[in-house]
Amino acid sequence: MNDFLFNILAWIRSWVGSWGWSMVVFTVMIRLVLTPLDIKSRVSMRKTTKLQPQLQALQKKYANDKEKLNAKTAELYKKEHINPLSSCLPLLLTWPILIAVFGAMRMAANKELLMQLTQILNNEVPTLERWLWIKNLWMPDSLFASSMPDLNTLRQIPTDQWVTWFNGLDQSSLPVLIKDLGLTVDSFSQNNLVTTLQTMIGTIKEPGAVFANAAYAKAIATNPQWTFNLLITQFSLVNEYNGWLLLPVLSAATQMAMTKLMGTTQQQPAAQGSGAGTGKFMQWFFPIFSMVICLSYSSAFALYWVAGNLVSSAQTMIINKILDNKEKAASAVAGEGSVK
Repeated sequence: MNDFLFNILAWIRSWVGSWGWSMVVFTVMIRLVLTPLDIKSRVSMRKTTKLQPQLQALQKKYANDKEKLNAKTAELYKKEHINPLSSCLPLLLTWPILIAVFGAMRMAANKELLMQLTQILNNEVPTLERWLWIKNLWMPDSLFASSMPDLNTLRQIPTDQWVTWFNGLDQSSLPVLIKDLGLTVDSFSQNNLVTTLQTMIGTIKEPGAVFANAAYAKAIATNPQWTFNLLITQFSLVNEYNGWLLLPVLSAATQMAMTKLMGTTQQQPAAQGSGAGTGKFMQWFFPIFSMVICLSYSSAFALYWVAGNLVSSAQTMIINKILDNKEKAASAVAGEGSVK
């Protein structure tokens, strides 16, 4: 699945010419594919909402007989031609797709980051994938992340991709640094990878060293005057930061807006007790979760997340508007019939 989605992304990029805008086009395509299920889900939700008085009456009548309550509820759903699971279909499909998209974007990010590292090892200026305010689409959109691949980012690349990268290097013209350090395939094994990366980057950063890359060292250096210590971690402003934190902030804002929009359009009766508490928790959990994820991974994934929220919100408003108009038209026809 990862390879399939990656190939689609690469195909879109071949037409669009930019990984960033390819993510936006890709997001719109996925949302369009899910639109029929989304419409079916919202129709089912509306029908279920209209049944709330009857469902509550059943709950009250069979409060002490759960088996009878379940049977009567299923009978009511069947009578009204409602499938309770249909409202969950978009969610059930969205998460597997999200995980697959994440894997596809990690593949693209790892490939591009390794190419950039090769250029750095050869003391060349790396080719960065820019998008609007972001200097490198494969690094987080953050003031605390460099535009260049750093140790924390590179260590997230799986060992098998490191081995593939190393074996793919032209053995006759290996980067001089790798030759000098005597690195082999085993250097990129699970046990040796972190040490190897620390040695490579440390050598590049070392002032006065034969293989020193002053531009790279400056790019990933942090400013100690702008270090923020939290309970479990700390953040330091990077000299050549990659972005302005806009995508992580937008991910939280759009997630909160989408969550509120979904809650409003479902038109469910106000929840009480633990149900209300759970609703409030989820209303804050998902935006915070979105921000953390988008701070931790590439700007490309954050862009996909934000674009997905925006497209989904727009779809929700359009679909609900259409369904509202249909219900009004049906009510008007029913009203005319009763008058006659």
